Amino acid sequence: MGTIKDYRNMVEQPWGKMFYDLIYKQLNIPNDNINKVLDFGAGFCITADHYAKNHDVTAVEPSEEMRELRVNTCNYTLVPRGIDYLQSIGDNTFDVVICHNVLEYVDDMSGVLAQLIRVLKPGGILSIVKHNEYGKAFAYAVLNDNPAAALDVLDKCTEESAFGNRNVYSNEYLADFFADDAELKDVFGIRTFFGLSSNNEIKFNEEWYSNMLELETKAGAIDEYKKVAFYNHLVFRKK
Repeated sequence: MGTIKDYRNMVEQPWGKMFYDLIYKQLNIPNDNINKVLDFGAGFCITADHYAKNHDVTAVEPSEEMRELRVNTCNYTLVPRGIDYLQSIGDNTFDVVICHNVLEYVDDMSGVLAQLIRVLKPGGILSIVKHNEYGKAFAYAVLNDNPAAALDVLDKCTEESAFGNRNVYSNEYLADFFADDAELKDVFGIRTFFGLSSNNEIKFNEEWYSNMLELETKAGAIDEYKKVAFYNHLVFRKK
């Protein structure tokens, strides 16, 4: 289990950068209009900073350690709070709400989800990225050559990480939770292939990166590959 600083270093590497490049391609937020964007659990504010180039972004992050390591090249509003901030926002405030790899670590998942959909405007987009337990089993068994750890992933619903206990939840849980309020517009896979190779040297090759990004983009839209990707990206549109 690594530290927050280890994770911050990882996202600067090609295998960290590709995670974000895939999300940006999958979300495909147009820049012809300025959208009000909420990034809840913004972490190092990489996504918030990216969208702040063209949009009005509010980044909510309660962790002081992560805020101190944040990316800050563009103008966005940083809020050092958590769900209490969501509760203070009026209904139908944001055009886009982002919540990436956050729900695994909150105590009241249903409470957070209710607030996220409440502050989203009708017709607005909610983007949720989550760990996929089947993809984690691939990573342990193939990348780490540790089938015992892969078995452990399949046998239990929580695991430890640098951010505390990670709770596993299904795509179906989200779809059922939002059934009355939002349409599930798209489901994508992220990190189907690029996280399975231990050859990190080749990942700095520009041709490799370009080809792998194209491969990941195509595979992430195919149902069979979504099921074994390390992450799933669910995009909802509020009714």
